[in-house]
Amino acid sequence: MDVWQEARRHLDGLPGGQGLNIAYEAVDRHVARGDGERVAFRFIKADTGVHDLTYSELARQSNRFANVLRTLGVAPGDAVFSFAGRIPALYIAALGSLKAGALFSSLFANFGEEPLRTRLTKGCGRVLVTTAPLYARRIAALRSSLPQLTQVVTVGSTVPEETVGFDGAMAAAEDAFTIPPTDPEDPAFVHFTSGTTGTPKGALHVHAAAAAHYATAASLFDLQPDDIYWCTADPGWVTGISYGLVAPLLHGVTAIIDEGEFDPARWYRIIQEQRVNVLYTAPTALRMLMKAGARLARSFDLSSLRLIASVGEALNPEVVRWGRQAFGRDIHDTWWQTETGAIVIGTAASQTVVLGTIGCAVPGIESAIARRQPDGTLAFVAEPDQVGELVLKAGWPSMFRGYLGEPHRYAKSFIDDWYLTGDLMCRDSEGRFSFVSRGDELIKSAGHLIGPFEVESALLEHPAVAEAGAIGKPDPLIGEIVKVYVTLKDGFAADEALRADVLGFARRRLGPALAPREIVFCRSLPKTGSGKIVRRLLLARELGVPVAGLADLEAPEQQ
Repeated sequence: MDVWQEARRHLDGLPGGQGLNIAYEAVDRHVARGDGERVAFRFIKADTGVHDLTYSELARQSNRFANVLRTLGVAPGDAVFSFAGRIPALYIAALGSLKAGALFSSLFANFGEEPLRTRLTKGCGRVLVTTAPLYARRIAALRSSLPQLTQVVTVGSTVPEETVGFDGAMAAAEDAFTIPPTDPEDPAFVHFTSGTTGTPKGALHVHAAAAAHYATAASLFDLQPDDIYWCTADPGWVTGISYGLVAPLLHGVTAIIDEGEFDPARWYRIIQEQRVNVLYTAPTALRMLMKAGARLARSFDLSSLRLIASVGEALNPEVVRWGRQAFGRDIHDTWWQTETGAIVIGTAASQTVVLGTIGCAVPGIESAIARRQPDGTLAFVAEPDQVGELVLKAGWPSMFRGYLGEPHRYAKSFIDDWYLTGDLMCRDSEGRFSFVSRGDELIKSAGHLIGPFEVESALLEHPAVAEAGAIGKPDPLIGEIVKVYVTLKDGFAADEALRADVLGFARRRLGPALAPREIVFCRSLPKTGSGKIVRRLLLARELGVPVAGLADLEAPEQQ
């Protein structure tokens, strides 16, 4: 029996052999087994107050939301989006949507108008769950351009006239709901991931992914039923759903959700007071903790921590060394992508961390290092410590099943039955992978993947901007910041007032997560013969390193 079949044996399936539904496995299964009074989510309010949701209450609330969707005319396969912070309603909506057979997608609450419009349009969002303030600031002005968005549900005491009040709709709904038959291959989630060209891609995942979420949380985190688990990722990103919602609930643990802003002392206090056993966070957060100093960490009782794991970008060896000093334990790295849906490489809880490596492929994943050939085939690298592209043999349960509305884009992600990750790695003789670099031009900032095309497109809407080329500038704290080289239209002067205006415009259009931190005005941008901006040359000049084959291209001349 393979690892995925074994994982499925730990899941119950819908009663009567009616298939597999993630929400049932995450919530109702535990209630049926008599564990309904166990705390599923512990929400830490901004003022540090605590609000618990037991598995029984979560089952009832998600049933109510599934009934709300039925009254709103949502049919199986329709898309339900959320646009909110880490509030209980978001998690209830996610589970209720899955129960109703809808496709669920969570959007980052700091998105500006353009990222919202793009994702809601591409995802054919039928219903959006948000808060009244976010609706007023970001959504109201967009509704006329989103004809497919038939209903907006707002959370809070103030309900805009043209929306449905979440609290009122939930109070009127019944708390019993029968989940319809769910095929394991039925759509469950769509997670958007930025690309270097074109609009963001909507990666489609199915209910069968539950097997991968269960198996990886077991092998890499060694989750136990009495664990207090904290994944710090926002649900607007795939980690916040796969390992902030699905994986911990599949194991029946208590998951911490912090509604407050990052603060080192706050985080340590939460770990101390809630007796957190497993922490899953990002290198950016770890570097910010490191910046605050080991003395602060040692001033709290962090002895409950059994495992610390990292996700989002390569984990710096110095962070691991600091973790040993501050926490007295290793920090375990993991690697995966939006498209993989779950962790595929990592250092398991039972394994020793080797500095500079991520770890081995998890059981059930067939991986290889390969190089793409001119004839469109792959040449596999057998020798250890040789750099090539990480490729994964198709077939694991959480593998994405397509890009929404873009079958050709999906097909280009594979050569034969090997998925092309686009990341360059090497593997040692013991099977441990080390990250080398990204094979594309995605910008990774504070764990967020940002597509340069999306940033450039927003800037081109400014009346002064003629062209824009976006890159990721290395930053010691958050990995990379977005830096954009801009050429101006005639009649505009490259001065500080205009720079501030363009930066403010970008922030309003994109939101703080995607907006550039730096803008450089230049007379021209380096381009290929076909007119494509060569971002690699922009980055090379930023880093002060040569780029083979691009030396004949002209670098940007700053103004």
